[in-house]
This record gives sequence, C-alpha cells and structure tokens, in this order.
Amino acid sequence: MSSTARMIDACLETLGADAFAPVFADFVETLGVDQLMIFAIETGAARCLLSRHFANAALAGELAAAYIAGGFRRDPLLPALETAASGSVQLHRLEGVASEMDDGYRERFFDAPGLKAKTTVLAVGETLRLFVSFYAVKAEGDVCDPDLARLAARLALLHFEHALDTGVPAPLTVLSDRERAVCLGILSGRKSEAIAAELGIAPSSVITYRKRAYGKLGISSRAGLFAICAG
Repeated sequence: MSSTARMIDACLETLGADAFAPVFADFVETLGVDQLMIFAIETGAARCLLSRHFANAALAGELAAAYIAGGFRRDPLLPALETAASGSVQLHRLEGVASEMDDGYRERFFDAPGLKAKTTVLAVGETLRLFVSFYAVKAEGDVCDPDLARLAARLALLHFEHALDTGVPAPLTVLSDRERAVCLGILSGRKSEAIAAELGIAPSSVITYRKRAYGKLGISSRAGLFAICAG
C-alpha cells in the first residue's frame, strides 16, 4: 500500500472521531498544501470547522476569524455553494473567480498573508455545505492533485456531518480531552478556578491546557476561541 493510500485509510478509520482532524491535516500537508481551511456555510453565517497553516499556525486562526466575521459574504463562490445540489462536489481554482473578488477581499485573504494559489471544493451533503479550500504560496498551477482535492473534501464532509452530531464545536476536535474540556469551560463563561474545580486540577494546569489549546487552534485569546467556534 502506498503512503497516500495508508493516509487515506487512516482518515477513513477515524471518521467521526476526535483523531480525524490531525490525521486529515497530515494527509493534506503531504499533498503540497500550505494552508487548509474548511468552513460550513449556513443561513447568514459561517462556521470554521478546521483551519491550518502548516508554517504559521496563528495566521490560520486570524484568517478564519476574519472570514466568519463577515468575509465569507464577499466570497465570490458563495452563491455557487448556496445553490449546489445535495451530494455534489465541485472544484474551483482561484484564477476562475479572481476577477469577481473585490480589492479588499483579495488583500485580506490572499495578498497580505502571501497566498497566491487556491483550489476550493464545494462539498454538499445532507446537512452541511462546505468550502474545503487548499492554498499555496506559489503563483501558478494547481495547489494539489484535483482528484485528491475532491477526495479530501468528501472525507471532510463525511467526518463533519457525523462529528457535529456530538455537539462539540468542530475546531475543538484537534485538541486533547483536557484541552477540549478547558475550552468548553471557557465557551460556557466559567472562570479558570471553576474549570479547575470541575476537572479536579490546579488553576495553573487550566492555564497550561489553555495555552496548548490556543497554540493548536492558531489563536491567542478568548475572543479568538469564540470566533472560530461561532455558530
């Protein structure tokens, strides 16, 4: 079995489980992708399900927060995703929609972060409509193999349609159990002392788990956590 086949098999084995997100991200990174972003688009809102810049974790969090804060409404592919048929998977390249971007959108999401190429797959299932986007810092050619991009998008759709049934915000699936519990405590409005008492750990341990979680999520604040878990 080839290394690519082994990684796809690992993704299939972890569908719907906490282990999927890191395994899936590892698979995508082997495709030569510099940044991976997955958003679920619902009526008037966007949710970040997975954001990963493989060289700059904080950048992915910043871009995800800006996108769900309103940037998604200016995405030229939004009408296509909103009207795509259930069960469909459509691949679009940056050059096909670049002329439809306004200057501010292009500057915020491409020029400023140094992203030159993008392949987006619109993946629509029974309950989710996803933008699965692969970015590269190079300026020409496909970001990755188109067939593998479509396959990756299908895997993401299968996973998140199942995983979101658990009620845990999808971005938190990349975290350990303790890191996730601390973040859920923060999202519920509890202070560090209350979270520590609930988990049976020291307040200093809460701070440690919080820092580790924020690092994995590419954020630096409570506001960033609420932003990527919005929806």
